[in-house]
Amino acid sequence: MAKQPVNPDAQPSIETAAETAARLNGTSVGKGQPTPTRRMQEAANKRPLVPDDRKLAAQQARAKSRVSRDRARIGMANGEDKFLPVRERGPQKRFARDYVDARFNVGELMIPVMFLVILLSTIPAIANYGIIALWAFFIVAIVDCVVLGFIVTKKVEAKFGADKVEKVRWYVAMRALQLRPMRLPKPQVKRGQYPA
Repeated sequence: MAKQPVNPDAQPSIETAAETAARLNGTSVGKGQPTPTRRMQEAANKRPLVPDDRKLAAQQARAKSRVSRDRARIGMANGEDKFLPVRERGPQKRFARDYVDARFNVGELMIPVMFLVILLSTIPAIANYGIIALWAFFIVAIVDCVVLGFIVTKKVEAKFGADKVEKVRWYVAMRALQLRPMRLPKPQVKRGQYPA
């Protein structure tokens, strides 16, 4: 007769007292129910393609869509990365946004100045001066955006390293030309509160 190999880590094949009591009481230690047949499982998973009450289903779908849109709108206004468009995401873009929002930009006055020039153009005596002033303002705003682009690029390079810098000049220029209340994502810093 061959000898059985001895395995010191093997579990004993002797039934414990709790297992014996459970077996004698008739309660099973397993799953306690028979395995469902394939037909039963498929019947449980069936869903109608068309709901019984289409109006109610459409209302529920609209309500769910409205909630998700509102959440995305609030998330975008607050600057949450997962709700932002790809061009707005990342720590470098956040840094650039905060820098632009902390600074007073000449381009913020673009819309009010244009509105003022339109009003002044109704007065023939000063209409030409209004157009000249508007062009002078455009030049000053463009120079301000170019300077801002160079400043923010240098700051981003210093903070994140020159080898991993994204292009932010056009991004900060477009943000600087918008009125502060109309910017999206909304400004997260106050004026003068420059990012570190």
